[in-house]
Amino acid sequence: MFKRLNRVWPMGMPVALAIALILGGTTSRAQEVAISDYPTVTRADYVFACMAVNGQNRDALERCSCSIDIIASILTHERYVQAETVLRTLKVGGEKVAAFRASARHKKMVEDLRRAQAEADVVCF
Repeated sequence: MFKRLNRVWPMGMPVALAIALILGGTTSRAQEVAISDYPTVTRADYVFACMAVNGQNRDALERCSCSIDIIASILTHERYVQAETVLRTLKVGGEKVAAFRASARHKKMVEDLRRAQAEADVVCF
């Protein structure tokens, strides 16, 4: 059987949380929801994209897995998906996306995601 060397246990549970649970520690409901809120496909999509930029090796896998865990602890899945959608839409360009560029609401979504990614970079990279 393979040893799990990365920082995440099955079902995306961070090792620190797993240790706290094993030792009898408790977590808040908000932390539990944040950890389990992201579907595996979202986490995998993020990790694949992250690894494409940071290298296709074990170190990048661990760092990218850590990164999505940090983002998941900051943003709900719904907020993450909304911000990702805005970012992808902005890449299209042209007049049709001008409303997204001008919208304070959409700018805030992107800022929140970028802030979460910056925190993840500090912790994981």
